Amino acid sequence: MDAAGLAAWFCAACATCSGASATNRGHVVTILSRSHGDRNVYPSAGVLFVHVLEREYFKGEFPPYPKAGDASNDPITFNTNLKGYPDRPGWLRYIQRSSHSDGVLYGSPTAEHVGKPTVIEITAYNRRTFETARHNLVINIMSTEEFPLPYQAEFYIKNMNVEEMLASEVLGDFLGAVKNVWQPERLNAINITSALDRGGRVPLPINDMKEGVYVMVGADVQFSSCLREVETPQNQLRCSQEMEPLISCDKKFRAQFHIDWCKISLVDITKVVPVYRERLVPGTGVLPDVGEYNPPSEMLRSRDYFTDFLVTLAVPSAVALVLFTILGYSMCCRREGVVSSPFSIQLVHHSSIQKSTKELRGMSKNREISWPLSTLPVFHPVSGEVVPPLHPDNYETTSMPLMQTQTNLQNQVQIPQQQPSGTYVFFFL
Repeated sequence: MDAAGLAAWFCAACATCSGASATNRGHVVTILSRSHGDRNVYPSAGVLFVHVLEREYFKGEFPPYPKAGDASNDPITFNTNLKGYPDRPGWLRYIQRSSHSDGVLYGSPTAEHVGKPTVIEITAYNRRTFETARHNLVINIMSTEEFPLPYQAEFYIKNMNVEEMLASEVLGDFLGAVKNVWQPERLNAINITSALDRGGRVPLPINDMKEGVYVMVGADVQFSSCLREVETPQNQLRCSQEMEPLISCDKKFRAQFHIDWCKISLVDITKVVPVYRERLVPGTGVLPDVGEYNPPSEMLRSRDYFTDFLVTLAVPSAVALVLFTILGYSMCCRREGVVSSPFSIQLVHHSSIQKSTKELRGMSKNREISWPLSTLPVFHPVSGEVVPPLHPDNYETTSMPLMQTQTNLQNQVQIPQQQPSGTYVFFFL
């Protein structure tokens, strides 16, 4: 055992003893954090780097289940960061789907990182016991003569997630299919990117839909004729119409990989014009000495805001008052005789009809005509008594209907008539 491992074991033993004594005194639970020795890996620049964080590797660092014989299936999550920094390097990515699956570190280092050891701190969290285990991963990036490969092709695979594509068996099958189509001497996987990192949408959880993944591969020979078929005008037209292009070698991928040929990218870096940018030289971070701070003088001239108040508040109020006065005069003082509407004409017609009706009724009261028989006195045929007329002299005849009924007669007189049997029959007039 090396010195670092011995020191870690000694610290863990001391913490265990102190935790046990504290538990006996006051039921205090001590959560331990164990450290492992550094692990070194040696990826190559320009080649895909994949490192799997296996849960089985960390299970031995956490206490087993209380019941003997039960399989330990604690939920474990990982946190990765560059030592001394809160996040990982820009070229390194991490993914873990759930707390019961392994985590994966993947990325493609460039020539700028060659010779610079990158120390990644990996912390495992046991979500059942809340214990932690930590170790360092030292990435030593090596340079290769093959970097960079001159011909690079990027494929978009629709039926894969990034963690599925990072599996060595699946990635090996894909590179084998590409090699059969391209037939290069050297073929390497350069980078793998999730479609979500390119602005893709999270798929719906139906029909086993996948997120999609971009896989970039590089080779040392020209692109094959099959890969060039996507650049033909016919296939470009089909892609613009959102139709699948006709690719002769698609059947070599279709059994396991569904490739969107409209999104394939073919790059010949030997024909790419390099763009040189001036590298900024960082400064010392200290501002130059420009002397002491000179605050403004305390003898500042006061400013009168009364004029601004008048212009801002009084003038708009005066204008609003004038407009309100004009509007009120127009609506209330100049309405009669100015506005003519069909409603006013109807009022004039109704008034004229009402006046004419009153005039005709007044004239009918003053007309000299013979009184009707119903207004003359009637004598009783038996007794000879005078029976008053049906209507008095002051009766309003203008409102009397032409044809009277029994319901319209207010004063009804029963005139008895002598019958042979000695009974009377009354007639209504």
